[in-house]
Amino acid sequence: MAGEPIPEELLEARVEIDRIDRELIALLAKRFALTHRIGKLKAASNLNPVDPAREALKLEEIRALCEQHQLNPQLVTSLFTQIMEEVVKKHQLLAKE
Repeated sequence: MAGEPIPEELLEARVEIDRIDRELIALLAKRFALTHRIGKLKAASNLNPVDPAREALKLEEIRALCEQHQLNPQLVTSLFTQIMEEVVKKHQLLAKE
């Protein structure tokens, strides 16, 4: 494909993907800001930084959403598991402060 002209439709699709990626990052930043606030509230109330019941429920909801949107639930739940693990790490640090 080197040297061949790239179809306009492909270029437009790439621009749209880039826009969506920026939106995903912005939403992830908002999510982490909220979970930071939650971590502070948990620490102030001496609550456990980990809430296994909440995490399990969240992953169930995510699996259901994946089915609705025809997405691979293993991929998406893996991503959210990593996100939640990062949140727990930060909550544990806040609890130690």
